[in-house]
Amino acid sequence: MTLSPLTDPDLDAVLTSTSSDRRSRAGTAPLRGQLAAALPEAFRKLDPRHLWTSPVVLIVWIGSVVTTVAAVAEPGVFSVSIAVWLWLTVLFANLAESVAERRGRAQAASLRATRTDTVARRVDPDGGENAVPSTQLVVGDRVRVSAGQVVPGDGDVVEGVASVDESAITGESAPVIREAGGDRSAVTGGTTVLSDEVVVRITAAAGESFLDRMIGLVEGAQRRKTPNEVALSILLSGLTLIFLLAVVTIQPLATYSGQRQPVVVLVALLVCLIPTTIGALLSAIGIAGMDRLVQANVLAMSGRAVEAAGDVSTLLLDKTGTITYGNRQAAELLPLTGVDPARLRDVARWSSLADQTPEGRSVVQLALAQGADDDDLPDGATYLAFTAQTRMSGVDVGDRQIRKGAASAVAAWLGRTPDGLDALVERVSASGGTPLVVAERTGARSEVLGVVHLKDVVKPGIAERFAELRSMGIRTVMITGDNPRTAAAIAAEAGVDDYLAEATPEDKMALIKEEQAGGRMVAMTGDGTNDAPALAAADVGVAMNSGTAAAKEAGNMVDLDSDPTKLIKVVAIGKQLLITRGALTTFSIANDVAKYFAIIPAMFVAVHPGLQTLNVMRLSSPSSAILSAVIFNALVIVALIPLALRGVRYRPGPAADVLRRNLLLYGVGGVVVPFVGIKIIDLLVSLLPGL
Repeated sequence: MTLSPLTDPDLDAVLTSTSSDRRSRAGTAPLRGQLAAALPEAFRKLDPRHLWTSPVVLIVWIGSVVTTVAAVAEPGVFSVSIAVWLWLTVLFANLAESVAERRGRAQAASLRATRTDTVARRVDPDGGENAVPSTQLVVGDRVRVSAGQVVPGDGDVVEGVASVDESAITGESAPVIREAGGDRSAVTGGTTVLSDEVVVRITAAAGESFLDRMIGLVEGAQRRKTPNEVALSILLSGLTLIFLLAVVTIQPLATYSGQRQPVVVLVALLVCLIPTTIGALLSAIGIAGMDRLVQANVLAMSGRAVEAAGDVSTLLLDKTGTITYGNRQAAELLPLTGVDPARLRDVARWSSLADQTPEGRSVVQLALAQGADDDDLPDGATYLAFTAQTRMSGVDVGDRQIRKGAASAVAAWLGRTPDGLDALVERVSASGGTPLVVAERTGARSEVLGVVHLKDVVKPGIAERFAELRSMGIRTVMITGDNPRTAAAIAAEAGVDDYLAEATPEDKMALIKEEQAGGRMVAMTGDGTNDAPALAAADVGVAMNSGTAAAKEAGNMVDLDSDPTKLIKVVAIGKQLLITRGALTTFSIANDVAKYFAIIPAMFVAVHPGLQTLNVMRLSSPSSAILSAVIFNALVIVALIPLALRGVRYRPGPAADVLRRNLLLYGVGGVVVPFVGIKIIDLLVSLLPGL
């Protein structure tokens, strides 16, 4: 399989994605209110049956139990304080997860509010109708929905065409057209028909609708860990095991040196050294990433899809309906030499009055826009609609016959090809357009007047957005069934990097496998049934909500706005998730440096006074040093919850630059901040009596 590289003209302009930043359906309350609301759930999560999924937090929970027992056995300000702050550490870890989950549940509650029980007009096999509750509909049922009525369930339009209000699902106020056949037939339960009437074949049973799946998907509690997150959990568990062994071996050495350590101190050391911070925030980071995707009106079927989006390097886009509007439109009227442009305009309009295809209607609209009179032909005119067999439309008035259609069909109707027509047809074809020839015959006299130039209309701003993807290191490939000449013209206008012409579903699959074999993560956007195999094979398959049910089932993401350039935001959210996790992991591990300088000297300074040199923070006493480190270890989790939920800001650029920036900010910051924080806490803790 060979891709055709493009040498783009000037594509330097980079625009910010025009996908509107959705207001969050939930989570807009101040963080303080969210923390308070999530606190009861955080207490319920103290159950160890929940904590076992997070080994780091589970270790802290076990340490809390041990220090509590020790504090009860030998009460004291130090032991009780350590026990309290260890429990708070576990609570704060649960709080971070609870806040993120609560945001997801609030999103789901908002979606449930849009779901209503409706009465459906079920169409019987004999053509009759009967009213049934929407909950009784089964797959295959046909229902009639008229203007002002709510679509009772997910399905495909099998009869008619209508304007549909999807704002309850997508948040967009602009209505969309849904019609039988093609890739614009899918309707979603809960949307409202604004005009006309359609018959819908139900494709999802009650409780299994797209809206029901949306509600399930945004529930943070139902989110599974991704492979990347599982790998990070294994790393954190490994670090925890290493530090556990280190702490366990300290006691024999301490006993040998005559400075046996209390179990409370050993637990405090362990909790401070293991990566508690990232262990506590790991789940919240993942849930928040999916939540940000929902706020962008994109539903991810799994957390893995969000992470995969952050690693995408190749994007495949279906041309029709994705890069272009999908229906060819009349762009210009090209008269043959010596033909009056006004005459061509009028005749082209007359020949298209019976052509109810989108192309035919666009010819009429173009003629009217160029000044044609909106009048009808004389009485007695016979209109000929466009058919696939004739490939022409037209009108007969007496012995005057007017036709418009494919060049070969019109030439066959005339019985000849006029001079100059081939050059005009070639000119339109070379530009990637479709030529329609307009001709007239009166008696024995025939004449070709000119050519209508039909073209796929590229969506505005698409080139700038592809340039932005290019700046993010993503290569764009346009997939189309058009011939190579047309594909090249559209690809150049849209600003994609490569294109694949005359593509079959098998070709799309082969291209995806070829890219993946090269170690590249592939994203695919599409809306048609023919896109379904490729959407399923891609690492990230973004189906348009306006597309077919098959496409939405195959993808692992659904864009409710049906905006193919939304992938810019999806990729940014994926990269933001990965960067946030990496940044906070770096910060958490770097924290150990300061805690080491706080606790180790405090443990052994009585036996080895020379260790006082390591007390660079000049902490007040061994007890206050250890307690200050534990308190900081707990408070830093709360301090980082907003960052975990919001995410580290992603700036497009080389991966090396992003890594360097995060190491400097969160690596160095992870060392400096604890020194300052522990010192401030020590100044306050040292005031406690009996410490």
